Amino acid sequence: MSPLFFLIASIVLTSWLTISFKVAERWGVSRLQAIVFNYIVCVITGSIVNGYFPWHTGEPWFGWALVMGCCFIAIFNLAAFVVQRAGVSVATVAYKLSLVIPFVFSLYLYNEQATWFKISGVAMALAAIWFTTVAGKQNNTNKISRVLALTPLLLFITSGLLDTMIKYVEQAYIDDHNQNSYLITAFGTAALVGLVVMLGLFISRRQRFEPKAVLAGMAIGVPNYFSIWCLLGALKGYAGNSSAIIPINNMSIVLFSALVAWLIFREKLTSLNWLGVGLSIGAIALIAFG
Repeated sequence: MSPLFFLIASIVLTSWLTISFKVAERWGVSRLQAIVFNYIVCVITGSIVNGYFPWHTGEPWFGWALVMGCCFIAIFNLAAFVVQRAGVSVATVAYKLSLVIPFVFSLYLYNEQATWFKISGVAMALAAIWFTTVAGKQNNTNKISRVLALTPLLLFITSGLLDTMIKYVEQAYIDDHNQNSYLITAFGTAALVGLVVMLGLFISRRQRFEPKAVLAGMAIGVPNYFSIWCLLGALKGYAGNSSAIIPINNMSIVLFSALVAWLIFREKLTSLNWLGVGLSIGAIALIAFG
């Protein structure tokens, strides 16, 4: 399959994750339980694709898979906390602005050329994300002022470092033979950490088991696994231009999600939001062809 197919598939599947979490929230599903069951489904999905359940402790990527699995569950829950305290827009901005971090690391680690087109595209991307997700939504501004800035900042840093880690591991350790094994190990680690936390909440009676969370986990888990699988495929296919792939991926997710929310959920977009959509298209063009 072509790298472009993997990139488009990653964009669509990641956008579906955002949409499915919105639907799950409307159904009143426990976010933590949905996240935990999502990772269990990821492990099952990956094992089916792989043909067996791997646990190769001697592999050079094994430690990275454990770290990434812990990052997966931690960042998901950190994002949920930011959403609860500051709103969806603040969490989205903090997460998507993180595209700057892997962009800079790619230029430093892999000696890729930083053209003025790419730099301008990243600057335009930052403005586009702001206009698309925040500008014109006055209620969120009031919420932001009441929340410590450290949690969105922490989400920004951890998300950017996770994207950077994905690129580094893909470059240093991953090939067609071990990609599924690596992903299953990472998702399995996230599932184990989440299960421990969830069982603790059940024992302390702070939460009760919700059967509908299993269904939500199934709806989220399958596309979640393949979203990362496709992103790794895109990074591998565009190995000579990796500094552009994650910004393009993130910007396209913002653009696609905004359009789906407008078309399906009838979410109203202000004129400034539409300006952000237009800037998104321009940013993608500058980064892709720069």
